[in-house]
Amino acid sequence: MNQPMTNSEQDEAPEPLKPRRRGIYVLPNAVTLAALFAGFYGIVMAMSGRFESAAIGIFCAAVLDSLDGRIARMTNTQSAFGEQMDSLCDMVSFGLAPALIVYEWALKGLGKPGWIVAFIYCAAAALRLARFNTNIGVVDKRFFQGLPSPAAAALVIGFIFVMDDAGWREAFKLPWLSWTALGVTLFAGLTMVTNLPFYSFKVVGGRRTVPFAVIVAVALGIALVNVHPPLVLFSLFCSYGLSGYLIYAYRKAKGRPVSVIATSTDEPEERGLH
Repeated sequence: MNQPMTNSEQDEAPEPLKPRRRGIYVLPNAVTLAALFAGFYGIVMAMSGRFESAAIGIFCAAVLDSLDGRIARMTNTQSAFGEQMDSLCDMVSFGLAPALIVYEWALKGLGKPGWIVAFIYCAAAALRLARFNTNIGVVDKRFFQGLPSPAAAALVIGFIFVMDDAGWREAFKLPWLSWTALGVTLFAGLTMVTNLPFYSFKVVGGRRTVPFAVIVAVALGIALVNVHPPLVLFSLFCSYGLSGYLIYAYRKAKGRPVSVIATSTDEPEERGLH
């Protein structure tokens, strides 16, 4: 039988440990806030009619968004707070901001169809981010499930950047340009919520070594972008936006699995959102 504790034993019993407060790491969250500022800056510039500056703001947000997670992993400062912060900032910079910018640039001239498509894009970005957070543990890390929201934003904003650079001002007064912008926005929004596989480049950007030719290709790519930044960037993101459809068609033709969840779990139907 268990003996009751004496008074001396009760006095010596250790006190229950108090839960530790969860800290907030400065460096990765500062980069995330900088990405949020860039997205907000894009909205402000669009409201002022400075769409080239708005496009640059969104592109800067995309670059900063690609850095915050890597910085957190390199400095071992990952946190649940940082993950939630990143998702909320992505929703503003790559969901709300592009929808408002393209609406102000072209879609407001189409009336109800314009703001409906802008909302569809915004809602698709929210659904894409929510599904990403839900499926982060079951998706093949080599691929994204659907077009990533930064790439979708770059596709929409890249189109505005190209047209603004070509001298097409006040696009909402040009029906053909407004309807083209509507088509690009709708394509980007719907592609975000598909199950198409888009290469994530996480293997190339990780700690693994790569062939020397890859570094040469990166240098050539940087030089190519400087030839004509608006056109080259838009072409790159158009190619990436179509790559998921090509990968899907190739895998389907070869009889290979096309679901990025099916390639990463033994029972793909039991876990994750398809």
